[in-house]
Amino acid sequence: MPVQVRNIEIKNRAQALEEIAAVGADQAGCRLMAPKAVHRVLKISGLTPVQANILKQEMLAKGGEAAVARGVVEHAVDKTDVLLMGTLKQFDALLAKLKMQPFGLPALAEEIRRVLQHLEGRPARRLNCRGKELVLGERTLVMGILNVTPDSFSDGGRFSDPSRAVEHAHRLVEDGADIIDLGGESTRPGYTPVTVDEEMRRVIPVLEKLVQEIPVPISVDTTKAAVAREALEIGAHIINDQWALRADPEMAAVVARYDAPVILMHNQRGTEYEDLMGDMIRFFRESIALALEAGICRDKIIIDPGIGFGKTVEQNLEVMSRLSELDCLGLPVLLGTSRKSMIGKTLDLPVDQRVEGTAATVAVGIAAGVDIVRVHDVKEMVRVARMTDAMVRRKPVRCACGEG
Repeated sequence: MPVQVRNIEIKNRAQALEEIAAVGADQAGCRLMAPKAVHRVLKISGLTPVQANILKQEMLAKGGEAAVARGVVEHAVDKTDVLLMGTLKQFDALLAKLKMQPFGLPALAEEIRRVLQHLEGRPARRLNCRGKELVLGERTLVMGILNVTPDSFSDGGRFSDPSRAVEHAHRLVEDGADIIDLGGESTRPGYTPVTVDEEMRRVIPVLEKLVQEIPVPISVDTTKAAVAREALEIGAHIINDQWALRADPEMAAVVARYDAPVILMHNQRGTEYEDLMGDMIRFFRESIALALEAGICRDKIIIDPGIGFGKTVEQNLEVMSRLSELDCLGLPVLLGTSRKSMIGKTLDLPVDQRVEGTAATVAVGIAAGVDIVRVHDVKEMVRVARMTDAMVRRKPVRCACGEG
């Protein structure tokens, strides 16, 4: 057999163990070499010059790399970012040293450890949706959109009649939807907000029928605590909040009281960012803190990058190309791109001709690790999801070392 040289993509410690075992290394070799085969780049923001200097010197001493702003050594700046680059082995050694340092570095070491653990991948798990169950991580789940609004950007008015809405929900489930997302207020550009009473008038009659007839969990898309409370009282299973618990100060307490899973979507007014992904992740951390403080269990939180909300087309495309950076939060990710203007403006197509563009975004999202896709065209996107899952989702494999 001729000599051959090729590259191998290793995303985490489990894959490293598998590849090292495959060449015939013994158990000790597997354990020692696996952390050397996985390279991570972490960006840490808001450090003092003292913290940054210690972090840089310690990382360099362990054989890794660290980038800091000019002026940090001379303490010419108040705060700085640090880019750490190294293998898992080098990070392990760094964390051991930081735990013995002052200046708040032991707490920073613990946060770095958590992020590194999140990057190893999210294990499959069961999500209790108030009596109905979803399995996250085994395959991509498909959420079917059911808008009961007269002015939705894609299907406004088609399902405002409760009987037609329920009929459509049945069709979505037949087409393969794992969740139905019921919304009564349009959030299209230039939309007119509706009152609590009007949103309830649209949503509640449909929801009352859905919880009796539909076998899959029902999510209610609302930013209003009063609507969420009534929906959960009737039997809704999930709350999908497009303002991540920020639009209504009572929302977090309502979700916690009913022990419901909640979807936190990134959103903001305007499109100004200092650091697009960094600002989004900071937003999520703040909303997660609101949820935890109210008593919502962390394992019932799902995040949504909010494609089409508070972002230009170019920013939406950048988020799509960097979705895997959300892995640092260690939470399931929902992606909602269906028929959105990012697709229409990129392809110069009207709303009713964006199925292929939606399919491309769904495939890219699944490849980046999203757990749920929210779509209008359920039958087509179920097929896209199953095909993409077959290519990119890997079942855990136990290597010869006894670790998997």
